[in-house]
Amino acid sequence: MIRILGTIFAGLFGVAFGSFLNVCLSRWPAGESIVSPRSHCRQCNRTLAWWENVPLVSWLALRGRCRTCHAWIGWRYPLVELAVGGLWSTFIWHISEQFEVADIANQLRIVPPHIGIIPLIGTMFFLWLLVGIAVLDAEHYWIADAVTLPGIALGIAFSVLSVSILQMPLREQSEFWIRLGERLLETLAAAALILLIRWLYWLIRRREGIGLGDAKLMALLAAWLGLPGALLSFGLGVVLGALVAVALLLIPSARRSSEGWAASKLPLGTFLCIGGIVSSLWGEPILIAYYRWPGF
Repeated sequence: MIRILGTIFAGLFGVAFGSFLNVCLSRWPAGESIVSPRSHCRQCNRTLAWWENVPLVSWLALRGRCRTCHAWIGWRYPLVELAVGGLWSTFIWHISEQFEVADIANQLRIVPPHIGIIPLIGTMFFLWLLVGIAVLDAEHYWIADAVTLPGIALGIAFSVLSVSILQMPLREQSEFWIRLGERLLETLAAAALILLIRWLYWLIRRREGIGLGDAKLMALLAAWLGLPGALLSFGLGVVLGALVAVALLLIPSARRSSEGWAASKLPLGTFLCIGGIVSSLWGEPILIAYYRWPGF
């Protein structure tokens, strides 16, 4: 029962935070404040009533259109809310499967509550952040430094603190600096991989094929997931991007001009974020299965 209630509450909170993420995704690229003015229709500028701001429910009740001007609101709003809510509930269900209530109570006697909750809040924030970056890149082909750079710093702090403080006595914090250095090197190595591919692409085609934002996003993934998790995210993202490219190639209108198709853009950051989400939730069993497959 506790597991079910925790999953439901996580989903509801996720939907609410997904609604706030929609505000950020709509206003930030337009240079608007995410705090004021109040929520309004972006076509007729009418301030929305409270019941028009209920996540998911309002969109369904209004059938995806403004009550006044009937402008189309867009599928992005419910999809983002569902994505965050679904990911948060999946994460809570996943971790509650690994720990019994007695084990959690035993850990809370040893670890201060504000420290024990770090992995929980950190992972939920990471999933929320990846959904936002994925949508931002898909809509605008833009991965903002104001998101990735603080995200890298937070990821390094999260990964180091969640392991060093939870698994080591405080008197052995010399290991803290070792782990910090390792995670910094992993972050730089992940970014260097994208920069190398970007340089090779430029040598071959004399044009930029991958933006610097993708390199910073790869560094963010390594900061949160470590280098193996980031590489898994990269592999999944590349495969997914290739599948989308093949699907576009099969569309007759895209095949009419091979040069036009070859020069078309795909949001690599979106695919990397999807890979990062999969790696965050199921990366450990995937990597274990991969290591066992070749006989390591």
